[in-house]
This record gives sequence, structure tokens and C-alpha cells, in this order.
Amino acid sequence: MTVHKLFTKLDSFYSDMVDVRRYLHQHPELSFEEKETPAFIAAFYKNLGVDVRTGVGGNGVVATIVGGKPGKTIALRADFDALPIQDEKEVPYKSTVPNKMHACGHDGHTSTLIHLAKALFEMKDELAGTYVMIHQHAEEYAPGGAKPMIEDGCLDGVDLVFGTHLWAIEPLGKIQYRIGPMMAAADRFEITVQGAGGHGAQPHKTKDAIVVGSQLVSNLQQIVSRRVNPIDSAVVTIGSFVSDNAFNVIADSAKLIGTVRTFNPEVRTQIEEEIERVVKGTCLAADCEYQYDYFRGYPAVVNHAEETNHVIEQAKLVPEVTAIEETEPQMGGEDFAYYLEARKGAFFFTGAQQDHVTKPYPHHHPKFDFNEKAMLIAAKTLGASAINAQNK
Repeated sequence: MTVHKLFTKLDSFYSDMVDVRRYLHQHPELSFEEKETPAFIAAFYKNLGVDVRTGVGGNGVVATIVGGKPGKTIALRADFDALPIQDEKEVPYKSTVPNKMHACGHDGHTSTLIHLAKALFEMKDELAGTYVMIHQHAEEYAPGGAKPMIEDGCLDGVDLVFGTHLWAIEPLGKIQYRIGPMMAAADRFEITVQGAGGHGAQPHKTKDAIVVGSQLVSNLQQIVSRRVNPIDSAVVTIGSFVSDNAFNVIADSAKLIGTVRTFNPEVRTQIEEEIERVVKGTCLAADCEYQYDYFRGYPAVVNHAEETNHVIEQAKLVPEVTAIEETEPQMGGEDFAYYLEARKGAFFFTGAQQDHVTKPYPHHHPKFDFNEKAMLIAAKTLGASAINAQNK
């Protein structure tokens, strides 16, 4: 069978897959600053003889493999940006760039996809359809790279799109899926409270911005607990509360920065409006001014039922897959959401917990790492999903 031939080729590429992943891990680049990474990816495809387009939507790279028989056009996506984190792992492939690190597995995503592409290219004469490899920049930082890449045509002519995320907090061999909302919409807001500062011993002559800000931290929690339908999931978190003053000075201003996570678009809009209502009321009661800014990030990742079920069936063909389970919705955000808004498809997690590790470091941790064998599982599941989608 064609899929089994693909699996055999991928097995033979495994050592190269690891080498490329480790090279990329040593040379991370932050969102929207990627130069060497897309150049590396493009050179890989050019050396194979694959048609490749660079500078897509900014720093994106798109490679296209045309099969020998007519069929659908299937897109597969991998992201390649890193994070502003100091790598604290003591491994031979530790990041060589201070305060920059692949702490979310995007180096593995990239190596997975280019080696899957190599296998597909070597088999192209016996394959039906066309395979579009989307190498996306800037997933980690909104507004992200997916939207501009789509606007620049990366999905033109595409029928279906699939993607995966190496999931280091789940055991190797596990594939996690979810039909419908899988990952949350991720928004950011900023609130600046403007009071009137003064001497710490004379509070009656001031408008204490820190006190008002503290009230806001508490009052904003009532949005989820008392305004949002408890059937709907939502999060309102204050992640930063800053006011620079001395111990004996009452602050005249304070700034709060937070995030909102939702699945339901109506709840998303409701919370955006409710935050301002709470801010306006709290500041009015304290006779303070305010500035409120709400920044919409990625929408929710919503998987299509038929395509998700297709991935489940293909995962069963992968010998290394030992468990396939439905995951709970995740409050983390992912701009793969834009691809699923534009085309039918599915996004899934590939378990990547390291061997002999009972408490893996979470994603975005300075000591984050993953089991490189997961790249093979991801490549085989994506490859089977792409090839066998031609028969659907």
C-alpha cells in the first residue's frame, strides 16, 4: 500500500529528521524576525527540486508537490518561530542564541513537515492530487503569520488542510483530537487608570490608582462568574499590574494587562463589552479617568467533523500510535484557526513526552523538550491523512 511505503521512507529519514530538528533548535528566531530559518527551509526544497515560494505573507514558505495522477489539493502546515526564553536545558543541541529558544516544538514541526515532503516528492509519480506544504512564521505572537499567508494565497486551490502540534505533556504514541472547538480564541486587553497622586500620608487629597486597579482585578472576575452563561467556558486573567512609585507615594496611574479566552464568538463579544462596563463603573465610583483597549487575537480552533474523523482513522494505521483519545478543549490559542475558517480540515495533538520523564516541563518553559520519536508519528499521521484524503 502507498501509505506503508510512505511509512518506510519516513523511518529511513528519522536520523536526518533529528539532525534538522536539533540544528533548528540551536538557531532559533523570534516571530516576525525569521530570516535564516525560512532560508534554510527554502534551500531544503530547492535541493530536492520542489517548487517553492518564499516571502509568503511576510516570512512564510510554501512548497508544492504535484502527484502523477489528478486529485484533490491537500495542505499541511508547520510553524517555525521561537520564543524570547533563555534555554536552560543542558543538552548538546541547546540554543546558541541568548534569550531565544524553541520552547514549544516548532523546530520539530518544521523537521517533520520537510521530511514528510521529501517522502511525498520521492513518491509523487504514484500519488494522486497535489500537496501544499505551508511553513508558517510568527505563530507565537499575534497578529500571527497564518492570516497574512492566507491573504497571500497559501490556500488558493486547496481543498483540505491538516496540522498537528507535538504535545510534550502527553505520552508518546497518543493522538488527541476533538471535533468542534478545540483551542480557544485568545485576546488581550489593556486598562490604564488615571487618578491623582500625592503624599502617602494624605490619601484624602488623592485619587489612588492602585486601589482602583485592585478593585478592577476583583470586579473583572465577576464577568465570568456572574455574567457569562456557566455552560460557556471563558477566562479573564490579569497578567500584569504595574504602577511605578515610591513606598510613600500614592500613585496617580496604574496599568493592567490581561487576556480573555473564549470558544463562543458571542461570549467573546460579550466579555469585550462587559470589561469596559466594569472599568467604567469602577472608575466612575472613584472619580478617576481610564483608557481601555481590547485587541482581538486568534479566533478559536474549530475542527470539522468529517475531517477529524478521517484523521482518527488514519492514526489507526500508524504502528507507533498506541492510543487515540478525545481531548478536552484547551484554553491555549493557535492561529491554525484561520486555516480552518477558510477551509475544511483538522488539527490534532501528537503526544511527545520524553522517555523516563514523569513530570515533563510544560510548553514555554525554559527547560522544555520533547521526545523526537514523536516527529515520526506526526509525519506518518499527517502523511496518511493527506494521501488517503484523495479517496474520500
